Parts: sequence; structure tokens; C-alpha cells
Amino acid sequence: MTMPSTIRKQGWSRKQKRLAVIAGLAVVVALATTLVLVALRDQIVFFYSPSDVVAREVAAGTPIRLGGLVKDGSWVRQGQDNSFTVTDGARDIAARYTGILPDLFREGQGVVAEGSLGPDGTFMATNVLAKHDENYIPKEVVEALKASGEWRPEGGE
Repeated sequence: MTMPSTIRKQGWSRKQKRLAVIAGLAVVVALATTLVLVALRDQIVFFYSPSDVVAREVAAGTPIRLGGLVKDGSWVRQGQDNSFTVTDGARDIAARYTGILPDLFREGQGVVAEGSLGPDGTFMATNVLAKHDENYIPKEVVEALKASGEWRPEGGE
């Protein structure tokens, strides 16, 4: 009795092994991505507005970034000690910072401050970043708009 030459060996083929490895890697990558996103879900936000801080009931001492506008008439500077109020129009949070503030820092201007809330609800900033005005347009974009005839400067020229 002769054996047919087409008897298949037991086990997985090379293609099946490759697909199993790829599927396994995809599961590991998906699991790792999920774990990272869950761990960072509260830190992915670039900054919290004063309303967000109140709504989320951020605990004192929790490091966050607070963003908004420096309220007009609120900035008081005594040497390197600065106190100001950050507002989003709905809520205000008093902030304190010791150090030299950026050149663009001024009342009515956007600001992002890194730090934490103190026990009294005052934001103790460790770093302050002043934001440029919202009308900033890079030079390259202005040139492209001028070339296309779409440039409309603020002054209505």
C-alpha cells in the first residue's frame, strides 16, 4: 500500500503563523494605547478654564494648567511677586506667581499658567505662559493671502 504524496503535516502553515503573530501584536498595541489614554484622560486637555476647574472640583495641590484672560485691573506687582485674576468670562480664579513674567503678559491678554490650587482656592503658579493675541497670522500666510488677493488687514485697508 502506497501513501499519497499530498498528505498534509499536522500544525499551522507559515501563512497562518504569520497572521497569528500580526493579530497578537495588534491586540498588544490596542491594549497599550487604551491603558495610556485611560491613564492620561485628565491630562490630555491643554488647559482648564476657571469654569472647568470649578465644575471638575479640582483638589488642592493637583498640578494643572489654568488658561483664560488676565482680568482688567487685577494685576498687582510687588517686586517679583505677582498676583492677578484669570477669567473666562463666567468664573474668576485669583492667581499668584513669583518670578519674572513674559513680555507679552498684560491685562486683557490670554495666559496659561501651570501650577496648583492652594487650600484657600488661590492658584499658585509655577510657570506662566503669555499667549499672543488671537489676530496673529504667520508672515507666510499673509504673503500667500496677498498673492491671492484675499488679504484684508484689520484696519480695512
